[in-house]
Amino acid sequence: MKSTQARNGFKRGMAAVAATFALVTGPALAQEPIKIGSFLSVTGPAAFLGDPEQKTLELYVEKINAGGGVLGRKLQLVAYDSAGDPEKARTFTKRLIEQDKVDVIVGGSTTGETMAVVPLVETAQIPFISLAGAVVIIEPVKKWVFKMPHTDRMACEKIFIDMQSRKFSKVALISGPGGFDKSMRAQCIGVAKKYGMDIVADETYGKGDTDMTAQLTKIKNTAGVQAVLNAGFGQGPAIVTKNYRQIGISVPLYQSHGVASKEFIKLAGAAAEGVRLPAAALLVADDLPANDPQRSVVVNYKNEYESHFKSEVSTFGGHAYDGLMIAVEAIKKAGGTDKAKVRDAIEGIHGFMGTAGVFNMSATDHMGLDLTAFRMLEVKDGNWTLVK
Repeated sequence: MKSTQARNGFKRGMAAVAATFALVTGPALAQEPIKIGSFLSVTGPAAFLGDPEQKTLELYVEKINAGGGVLGRKLQLVAYDSAGDPEKARTFTKRLIEQDKVDVIVGGSTTGETMAVVPLVETAQIPFISLAGAVVIIEPVKKWVFKMPHTDRMACEKIFIDMQSRKFSKVALISGPGGFDKSMRAQCIGVAKKYGMDIVADETYGKGDTDMTAQLTKIKNTAGVQAVLNAGFGQGPAIVTKNYRQIGISVPLYQSHGVASKEFIKLAGAAAEGVRLPAAALLVADDLPANDPQRSVVVNYKNEYESHFKSEVSTFGGHAYDGLMIAVEAIKKAGGTDKAKVRDAIEGIHGFMGTAGVFNMSATDHMGLDLTAFRMLEVKDGNWTLVK
């Protein structure tokens, strides 16, 4: 009898302990944050990419949390400054995965950083949304890797289509030493014949070069050149643009979407006048017609970013917005942070309107944008304008 009473007492005691434990830990578990990991080039030569990307992530994590979070849980941003260094990117990605135990990674400002961490995220099986440009990030498809910006191949194609409309067929290339530069150069050469383009000159410049006059003089002296395309990002394209005008090259100059921000115009100054490039609609948000389905998204992001940070918007911050919002949408669809379910949900994103365009992901397309997402822009009177 005593034994039975003792056992019953023990059970009641344990039940009470369990109930108390549940009361203490239940709310804590319910409030456990959803961790968004990131590594960005906030400083260094690619700071013009990483700085607006980090600001955007901070702004919208705060905004989402103020609205109640996601699935009743707050978001927690865990971000590191990789300064454009692939080795730092690897170190921080290991930390995000092993120590910080993030649920998804939205980051990677440059192609070099992104490709350096791909083996890590694939092995760890964690969803990774890159903010870098080269097509190699998603081709061939990597199960856990997605990207937000338009690819370098798409940029080549959009530029060549514009050149076709202007009756150009003889093109000179000039490119820098970075991963994006090399990839875009290769992609442009690869699709040139498809668009009837003849590459008649192909020049390169080095990291840290401050004068590209020699390369541009060779291009100027190449017979038949009708247009020049600079595949690159960072300060190099601004130097190319200045030198281009200084030596009096008269044919049109095209740049990549890697310089799609007002910063390029500031760096190049008056020399930027007339330069064309493909970019997201974000740079010309206020010029979009009222019935453009993308207008409300880009205008709202532009207004929120510029009013909060008192600085002009760039397409790079827009890519961070798209990446975060797609991650949030996928977590909602997955009903939690199970990594495999979130990955599947990202791959199933369809008809999602972002600042870069409409995203239609699939098992064979981990970017989900087509050429209609690109707008052709031209610098006029010191500002970006839509090419009609």
